[in-house]
Amino acid sequence: MAIDYDHIMSLTSTGETFSYGDRETMLYALGVGMARDPLAPKELPYVYESGLKTVPTMATVIAWGAGPLRDSGINYVMVVHGEQKLTLHQPLPAAADIIADSKVIGAYDKGADKGAVIVTQTDIRLAESGDPLCTLTSTTFARGDGGFGGPKDGAPKPHAIPDRAPDQTVEVDTRHDQALLYRLSGDRNPLHSDPEFAKAAGFPAPILHGLCTYGTCCRALLGAVADYDHTKITGFDVRFSSPVFPGETILMDIWKDANVASFRARLKERDVVVINNGKCTLAS
Repeated sequence: MAIDYDHIMSLTSTGETFSYGDRETMLYALGVGMARDPLAPKELPYVYESGLKTVPTMATVIAWGAGPLRDSGINYVMVVHGEQKLTLHQPLPAAADIIADSKVIGAYDKGADKGAVIVTQTDIRLAESGDPLCTLTSTTFARGDGGFGGPKDGAPKPHAIPDRAPDQTVEVDTRHDQALLYRLSGDRNPLHSDPEFAKAAGFPAPILHGLCTYGTCCRALLGAVADYDHTKITGFDVRFSSPVFPGETILMDIWKDANVASFRARLKERDVVVINNGKCTLAS
């Protein structure tokens, strides 16, 4: 079924309820590599219920499954995650009941042989007070759905990386079993766990979730620019470039300008950029 522009732009999903507790908060932190050293005093608070802190990018999984694209007409076999943006209106609590409202905010036609770009927005608020918690903006690249007649221009522009050498480079590891741990936070796509499924999809082995790489980058920036204070990160935006295989090492090039840390993630083992146009916004 092809994309119908007017239909996809009308899609909404409102009032979806979710809840999470300290178990989910600690599991997410472990899934993005926090507390590899359980004696590290600044990482332990992310995986221990006494004074528990939250990794900001956990916002991408607290309402896992919310969204308006179930009836979009997209060919999901050809879909990849293009970009992810996060705005935190307040720090994530360690446990909460939440409500999610989602809508399509853009659908762009890159051509019959170039695919389509679909942009969705999810606003999450606390159930008890109604206070805004965070806003997620996700770009889906639907490689098999171009030529549907939508606008060609107007898609969001990625953050520009500074044109100078990075101010610092941080090395951050991934584990061989990391995808198996991270998937317990919501995304159980067999592409990340089943070797035969991954081979059928064109990969020699299961790949790490893009949002796990995203969270791993946040883990690195918490240490590099926020002194492990999760309340300092108020925004986290990236463009996904290439997959990571579990066990590979990520090199984070970081540029610091006022309250913005720009970043790019590449692999130590392969000459590949896996995340580009990264923007970590810090509290003023």
